[in-house]
Amino acid sequence: MLAQKLKNAPHNAGIYQYFNAQGMLLYVGKAKSIKNRVKSYFRFSGELSAAPNLSPRIAKMISEVDNVEYIVVQSEHDALILENSLIKQLKPKYNILLRDDKTYPYIAINLSEPFPRFEITRKIVNDKHIKYFGPLSGSAKALLEALYLAFPLVQKRGCLKGKKACLFHQIHRCLAPCEQKVDMVTYAKIVQEALESLNDQKKLVNLLHVKMEEASMKLNFEEAAKLRDIINSIKDALHVTHVELSKLEDYDVFAVEIMEKVAVVMRLFIREGKIVSTSHTLMHNAYGFEKDELYQRSLFEFYNPMNQTFAKQILIAESFSEQEDMAQFLSEKFGQKITISAPQRGEKLHLISIAHENAKTLLLQNITKNPTTLPEQIQKLFDLISLPKRIEIFDNSHLGGKSPVGGMVVWDDGFDKSSYRRYELHHEDEYAQMKEMLERRINDFSKESPPDLWVLDGGETILKLAKSLLAQKGLYVDLLAIAKEKRDAKAHRAKGSAHDLLYNQNQSFHLPPSDKRLQFIQRLRDEAHRFAITYHQKKKRGRDMSLELLKIEGIGTATIKKLLLYFGTFEAIYNAEQEELEVTIGKKVGANLFHCLRK
Repeated sequence: MLAQKLKNAPHNAGIYQYFNAQGMLLYVGKAKSIKNRVKSYFRFSGELSAAPNLSPRIAKMISEVDNVEYIVVQSEHDALILENSLIKQLKPKYNILLRDDKTYPYIAINLSEPFPRFEITRKIVNDKHIKYFGPLSGSAKALLEALYLAFPLVQKRGCLKGKKACLFHQIHRCLAPCEQKVDMVTYAKIVQEALESLNDQKKLVNLLHVKMEEASMKLNFEEAAKLRDIINSIKDALHVTHVELSKLEDYDVFAVEIMEKVAVVMRLFIREGKIVSTSHTLMHNAYGFEKDELYQRSLFEFYNPMNQTFAKQILIAESFSEQEDMAQFLSEKFGQKITISAPQRGEKLHLISIAHENAKTLLLQNITKNPTTLPEQIQKLFDLISLPKRIEIFDNSHLGGKSPVGGMVVWDDGFDKSSYRRYELHHEDEYAQMKEMLERRINDFSKESPPDLWVLDGGETILKLAKSLLAQKGLYVDLLAIAKEKRDAKAHRAKGSAHDLLYNQNQSFHLPPSDKRLQFIQRLRDEAHRFAITYHQKKKRGRDMSLELLKIEGIGTATIKKLLLYFGTFEAIYNAEQEELEVTIGKKVGANLFHCLRK
């Protein structure tokens, strides 16, 4: 039957999907001609078997194939987009999934404004007055803080709405354009200096060093420590040594390094001849990698979002088989010529060498740090399909069924707090709350790819719920549930000897409290529990604080919004000085609020 389906494959461009005997999706691929591509995987002489020229990973996959299905599309470019979408949502066993399909942050400033501010954005708009710096990775927040510490710029978005100079002017961090104490020409020169320091981060770091020493001399050690941390963040995020090219051109540089079952995609972003930032993706795959596929997928994933800037010249460390097709695809997508090349000499080759060396260093650090990884032990014990590198853990919190909230925390070689998610829920019982949270996460798979593993706080019932919700959408994610051991129908919570029970999709596990695998899962569960409870408490505290403020004369919902816009949190409002409150909401109301809060 399989041989017949392969022989009857269409000649059109499209997608092919391989399944095993149990109906599990093994692999999704694209092709200009589906028929030619699928036949290339097999040897048809005698019994159907894997072709001899396949990589070990693909040969193993072909040995499990029992069925194949096709989706015909209009062009190879349509097939590339569909392939990416299916891989992200369905997470087939043998496909390589890069979790880097996010937009990178940029620092932006709108120069058409009379007194412009720098801000972090992930969205690029076509406006000649807005200048963007990036793409950035982990350094965006540190760089933005550095600018506002190093230069007397308008510090807050709401500052210019006020008519009186605020605390920032008193501490010499702002020149008070709100009181016309600085003209537009002088302010524009300061903005230009700040822009130049962004392009030369060494200069910015030197400015911060001077301010750090001044703060230390004045015994302001808290300020000095903050400046020290920002300096270190900027240096750490850049990774590579200071490089300046003779040509002030823009390049995006990609290098791939593979060592057994671990791979790194390293990126350098060159703007006007300088390395402005770097980023990397570290991957584990039990079945190994191929460089061709990694280059193709890393380029597609990085340039998938439309709302970003990019270099028209892409430099890669090695050529790959579909390089020209990818260049054509990107050129058509962005409406301008984009080249992809593997340099052989000169400064461009030097950039490739820098990317390669950084990729190798990251690989060696990972392998040295994790010679036999805990995720590998967990995969083996619980018979998981995927190596559990990225794990999502869920828990919910409520007070007698009231004000229910949910929390999802993420583990990816450490807790990835930028990926944590909060959920406001609408059901009183815990089963329905978990159901709602998991359904919402599943609906987001097209935007944020599924993880390698879900860990659920609950027993077999919750695990069966998750399995059912995934099956309804034709999806698969490895599942583990953790539940407290019951003694006399009550959870046994003895510290240091809690015999938590673990469940995979087939059986339960009674591990001793000293087992490192159990302790790791407990740690994940406890972080999700902490996150959900903290959100519930914060939500309740915010509601209580808001109600208290509304009792004060002159304070309405519009005033509270204005206070939150300036101070950020209710705690900051409650701890604010009288002068700050007066500047924000007026002298009379601000003074009254201050005295009411101090009673």
